[in-house]
Amino acid sequence: MILEKLSLINFKNYDEAQLEFCPKFNCFVGNNGMGKTNLLDAIHYISFCKSFFNAIDSQNIKHDHPFFALQAWIQKNDETHEIFCGVKRGHKKQFKHNKKEYERLSEHIGLYPLVMISPSDIELIWDGSEVRRKFMDSIISQYDKVYLEKLISYNHVLHQRNALLKQFYENRTFDSISLEIWDEQLVIYGQEIIRIRKHFLEEFIPLFIRNYHFISGSNEEVSLEYDSSIKDISYKTVLLAALPRDRASHHTTVGPHRDDLNFKLQHNSLKKFASQGQQKSYLLALKLAQFELIKEKKHTKPLLLLDDIYDKLDESRFKQLIELVSGDDFGQVFITDTHPDRIQAMFEKNHSQHLIYLVNNGSIQKHG
Repeated sequence: MILEKLSLINFKNYDEAQLEFCPKFNCFVGNNGMGKTNLLDAIHYISFCKSFFNAIDSQNIKHDHPFFALQAWIQKNDETHEIFCGVKRGHKKQFKHNKKEYERLSEHIGLYPLVMISPSDIELIWDGSEVRRKFMDSIISQYDKVYLEKLISYNHVLHQRNALLKQFYENRTFDSISLEIWDEQLVIYGQEIIRIRKHFLEEFIPLFIRNYHFISGSNEEVSLEYDSSIKDISYKTVLLAALPRDRASHHTTVGPHRDDLNFKLQHNSLKKFASQGQQKSYLLALKLAQFELIKEKKHTKPLLLLDDIYDKLDESRFKQLIELVSGDDFGQVFITDTHPDRIQAMFEKNHSQHLIYLVNNGSIQKHG
């Protein structure tokens, strides 16, 4: 799978840009704040139908403009596919594949898999459980359409149940029959989500541990644990037991929407006891394991986006990573960096096919 061309209009700090890419390394180089990461985010939009950084589509429109448009041409299975994304203020987002608009955006997820490695990955360690659930869900959703549909259905039912609990609270009423209708559906979808997540981690964890040892160069014991509010009891039993608490708080307090991932190093909390270097290695290992698993499941090499990766690793680890992704196990790679000479020297040394773009406040020029 190769992203051949990308076109942007009124996207973030860009008025207009057209870029062509080579099949291996494509580098966006320039000072901080010039728009390098915005180019990676445009590619992310093409894969996930949304920004990696900003969930509100209209906020990705360039200031004072009425719309943004993204267009991409991707080669897959010896065919070139055209993807279009258009967002106009006050209108529904348009997303088209080969000029045909999707009825549901979920149909597009997983067609063109992608893994993004960014400094914002640190949120996986420091932020709340929602960020870690989204990380897990985004991986599974790229290769398992059934999971994605069940997750969407679960979230819809959860919203309805919470609205009913809030109504009971505000009106000082309670109707167990009405609540049971949503409980039954919540249990059906929720138990399946938990089952799939557990199976995912059985496959994912060995890949993660191997990548951590490669990146860190150590044999430190690392682990990744699924922390579920359901444990080994049926979801229905837990849901019924939590009803008094749910009524008091007027929202659903147990279920896969509350689950978490525990990151551990040497049996201790990664957040509390790991050094900055150990945390960076841990995060990078998570993303490389994500790449491996999606590649295995989809039988294609995902696009790999490396945002300011040099700042995440020391020089020796950075070179080791570049050598790793230069190999045949990886496909097309997109990199942002602040030093064109450093990038140029590195790729000339390992003889990798590469293309460098100089980025300066919305202006993009080929280097060399």
